[in-house]
Amino acid sequence: MFDNLKKAFSDVSKGFSEKELKEKDIEDILFQLEINLLESDVATEVIDSIKDSLKEKLVGTKVEKKTIESFIKKSLIQYIHETFDSAGSIDLISNIKGKKESGEPYIIVFVGINGTGKTTTLAKIANMLKNSKFSVVIAAADTYRAGAIEQLREHANRLNLKIIAQNYGSDPAAVAKDAVLYAKSHKIDCVLVDTAGRMQTSANLMEQIEKITKVVQPDFKIFVGDSLAGNDTVNQAREFHNHVTLNGSILTKSDADARGGAALSIVKVTSTPVIYVGTGQEYDDIISFNKNTFLENVFEENENELELDSTISLSEPTPEPEPTPAPDESDPFDGIDTDDINEYADLFDVPPPENDKQANELAKKIKKWISDGRPNP
Repeated sequence: MFDNLKKAFSDVSKGFSEKELKEKDIEDILFQLEINLLESDVATEVIDSIKDSLKEKLVGTKVEKKTIESFIKKSLIQYIHETFDSAGSIDLISNIKGKKESGEPYIIVFVGINGTGKTTTLAKIANMLKNSKFSVVIAAADTYRAGAIEQLREHANRLNLKIIAQNYGSDPAAVAKDAVLYAKSHKIDCVLVDTAGRMQTSANLMEQIEKITKVVQPDFKIFVGDSLAGNDTVNQAREFHNHVTLNGSILTKSDADARGGAALSIVKVTSTPVIYVGTGQEYDDIISFNKNTFLENVFEENENELELDSTISLSEPTPEPEPTPAPDESDPFDGIDTDDINEYADLFDVPPPENDKQANELAKKIKKWISDGRPNP
């Protein structure tokens, strides 16, 4: 897995170890890194961020060649760690248990385009929830694609689950609403809403997705993307996120992904985590996404070796330690998307912080709210 991404990061580490770190040399190697990352399906904004991070650490430094390759590798590992950490993590099972205590069904809407394995992924999640002792009803809200309802009904029959469906051409939002009403009246724990596999560039169909989310007010909106579709998948995730504000993603066909950039890019452009990855066609072929496993695949090191080594540093001939910024000089909202800050402030009627203490407390609350799945008050 991830052979292209692995090679891209390996090449840049070795390239720096063979050169004096003059600005022109750094630019040349970073340009080659950019090409390699583009070929590995890493989004352009992620590439720019990686390049800026490395350049800031390297320009104007004098480095011992025996330490530079290790330093570059650990800098890249740190960047990926921070990217995944800033998106937070979500325990879907725990969230559903919390909602169940209120007596209300937990509603999940699945979005994505045709051919990504969205409907099969919904069935995998349904199977996982059923195995976790949750009751589930499925809403066949894809009323456009021929065969979509029959495909979902077949999954429901195999899993012995209730499905709510209407005729083709029916209002998808009405189908989703019927499923929610059924769940409430029958004390069902979870509602899984399948939507049309619409192209993200179709304004009318994207409006239908928005309508569904407004009508049923889902607790969680999952983007399902094909790992093998590369930057197309990243662009799809970005567009869906712009329309419905995703809570997380599931990547299918990850077992066959030789490039590996999709997960990193989707997390970066949506500021939401990849929560599961598909590894095959069977209902049990889905696993939780693990950042350490991702790093092990890319850098071929075990989890213990992935810890950053603070003793490796770039330095001038007479090293001076970098001053640690005072707490009031750091930005407590670093890594939090502006849209999330604004949405939280609107939902909870929170005034702007007036001092550093209030800012730090607000940032902690927003990060917890994001990790909990952005629940409404």
